[in-house]
Amino acid sequence: MKVAIVHDWLVVSGGAEKVLEQIVNCFPKADIFTIVDFLKDRTCLNGRPVRASFIQKLPFARRQYRNYLPLMPIAIEQLDLSSYDLVISSSYAVAKGVITGPNQLHVSYVHSPIRYAWDLQHQYLKEAGISKGLKSAVARVLLHYVRGWDARTANAIDHVIANSGFVARRIRKFYGRDATVIYPPVDVSHLPMRQDKEDFYVTASRFVPYKRIDLIVKAFSETPERRLIVIGDGPEMRKVKALAGPNVQLLGYQPFEVLKDHLQRARAFVFAAEEDFGISVVEAQACGTPVIAYGKGGALESVIPLPEDRPTGVFFPEQTWESLRGAVDFFECNSHLFKPANCRHNAERFSAEQFRALFQAFVTTRLAQFQAELQGCRRSNRTLLNEPIVLSEPEITPQVSHLIG
Repeated sequence: MKVAIVHDWLVVSGGAEKVLEQIVNCFPKADIFTIVDFLKDRTCLNGRPVRASFIQKLPFARRQYRNYLPLMPIAIEQLDLSSYDLVISSSYAVAKGVITGPNQLHVSYVHSPIRYAWDLQHQYLKEAGISKGLKSAVARVLLHYVRGWDARTANAIDHVIANSGFVARRIRKFYGRDATVIYPPVDVSHLPMRQDKEDFYVTASRFVPYKRIDLIVKAFSETPERRLIVIGDGPEMRKVKALAGPNVQLLGYQPFEVLKDHLQRARAFVFAAEEDFGISVVEAQACGTPVIAYGKGGALESVIPLPEDRPTGVFFPEQTWESLRGAVDFFECNSHLFKPANCRHNAERFSAEQFRALFQAFVTTRLAQFQAELQGCRRSNRTLLNEPIVLSEPEITPQVSHLIG
């Protein structure tokens, strides 16, 4: 059996690439396809070669591959997968749009429907500074085209997997498809739990608008008695620096070992984004650290809030610094209820081993059913071909007998 794995693009190593790594581990002999491949850390590929689309060779593709979005539907459709029995797509943009035939099984792990084409279109246009004018009109027409293509190609997938219940609801709304939820893998084995905590809070993220790092920094700057450490970098760094008080320490980008050390020692991890899942939320809990998170999106599925038994965090209801500050107050009043062991136990639900077991079982079961259906069709066709065709005399009704004498 030949297996193909299709991933949107390989440029930086993030959460989607961690999922890809475990899918490759499930099918180590699979061939890998993508739009562009400029990935430096190739751990997720397990030594497998990658076949990229024609966009790989276009000018400025390394730095400006996103600008080729209008060509990506065409590029993904030009990947020739006709010789493969099983196609697995890992998609948060266009990978699920690969063309497969009726004798091929296509299973798609959907990290998210294209955010900037669907419910977050207006937010993305505003953040990009093109909410008005000619550029805005062109962008809106392009996104309209992308939405139509995205919805149409969803119909050609045999089975859809979502990375959270939150994403499954979006898939149902935008594609009209039901999805099975398999949470993404978190490498909890490399995140040892630490019992003793120090008196500081930590947050870590890329500094882009929807992550709301500015909100977190503002909330803690307004309470100078609390210490906050911020790990990450990005376009919003200047804005965040302007909001940071003396009690807020900005470390910039740090290697994983530094991040892990702070997650282990922190009093709590603070998270203000509305994410599809939020791997960092689980990583903090694996270290035995409770979470203070915005109460929407995937965090609702990975954090056990008060007043439930064995809580691992608290939620704040609005994306405002005042709401976050109230949640921190509530957390501190109940801090004795949050046990590192409970946080760790909850995080282990999302281990890489658990992901591989569930994903492989899902694909193997669906593949067996699909192959049985194909065999049944072939047997039926052979039976029909071997049986003689008998033409019986048609019954002539009185109404038409006079027409033939």
